[in-house]
Amino acid sequence: MTGRRPSRRRSNSSGSAPRSSSRSRRPRTVQAGGIAAEGSSARREAQGGLVRLNKFLADYGVASRRACDELIAAGKVLVDDAIVTELGTKIDPIRQKVTVDGFVLPGQEDRRRYYLLNKPKGVVCTNDRLETRPRAVDLITDLDAGRIYTIGRLDEESRGLILLTNDGEFAQRIAHPRYGVPKTYRVVVQGMVEDESLQKIREGVHLSEGKTSGARVVVVRRSRVRSTALVTLREGMNREIRRIFARVGHKVLDLTREEIGPLVLRGLREGKWRKLSREEVEALLSLSDEEAARNPLPEPAGDGARSPRRRARRRRR
Repeated sequence: MTGRRPSRRRSNSSGSAPRSSSRSRRPRTVQAGGIAAEGSSARREAQGGLVRLNKFLADYGVASRRACDELIAAGKVLVDDAIVTELGTKIDPIRQKVTVDGFVLPGQEDRRRYYLLNKPKGVVCTNDRLETRPRAVDLITDLDAGRIYTIGRLDEESRGLILLTNDGEFAQRIAHPRYGVPKTYRVVVQGMVEDESLQKIREGVHLSEGKTSGARVVVVRRSRVRSTALVTLREGMNREIRRIFARVGHKVLDLTREEIGPLVLRGLREGKWRKLSREEVEALLSLSDEEAARNPLPEPAGDGARSPRRRARRRRR
């Protein structure tokens, strides 16, 4: 926070002529790496809906909702320069100015953040300030990030793609299994995985939380020493892949998340991050479909299927 920001007026920030009526006003949209994008909780706000003041503050990253309620009750929050102390107050996030402890919060177009991180091993997905291990949120060095958090988790020993945001509804749409956003992992396990074990994983394995919904599994390589497979899931139980393979008698030696929906690991070095584009946010939201999530994942083309180039190399040996 670098200082007080002047009040926002109802004008077109791009400098074009004001619109003549509210009917011609285009909906506000959520920010994706600095580019406006349709989707998430901003869609509801853009359609003229009111939101609770504590939710507005929490989404911006001021504090948790409960802590925001305490700030409101203490008279530290102003709406349009008037102190608000009543809990449950609703505001229009587009038209009204909100001030906390003398700082005017930036408008909606400045507060949505979406990042993609290639998480290394040894990094944890927590926002606990007392955590002594490296945290994923600490790798996002964007000074404008504010209070962000990971969407779901990768355990400390796993690596690969993970999303971070300050948009709670977007996080829910991407992480919750009922919306079915697929995530693909490259899994290296000890020993040779037999076809019978692969079929069990595809049909679903019983864990303490219940039976898994099944996975798409494509074997990349198998030997007596170790096997490598690409596993695609729509759900995200705690350490699910490690536990699934343990149930069929194989220890996971290495686990890398390579895809989240249309997002791929290629081009993003370990420990590095980037902002999501407008198109990427829209693509992720379009994939979060409850009806599609009820359909089984497509069956793999075949176990151990190799690309034509790889098959040709093998024939030449």
